[in-house]
Amino acid sequence: MNWKRIAVGAGVGAVAGYFALQQYEKQRKVTPEKALKSAKEAFKQQGPISGSWIYMKPEEMEKNGLTYTVYRGGITRTVDGENTQYEFKVDAETGSILDVLQSA
Repeated sequence: MNWKRIAVGAGVGAVAGYFALQQYEKQRKVTPEKALKSAKEAFKQQGPISGSWIYMKPEEMEKNGLTYTVYRGGITRTVDGENTQYEFKVDAETGSILDVLQSA
């Protein structure tokens, strides 16, 4: 066996693996946990949160003629001594909050 060939082969494999990992990271979607954390941080700016949830399976949503893959979740806040519930939708690609509705 020629050790130089093995070393070159291992080096080429490592470089190819590095670039494949970089492409995977670019195309990976936001996890539901990260989406919930992002939403909680946004809601915390308006006051304390008493509860939260997120649906782990992404859904399709159409807004302004565009279709998004989103995670649906909810936040409960105490406002003026009463629990107020909000439902939100977070873009699974970017983590941006696309929609917020106050539940009755």
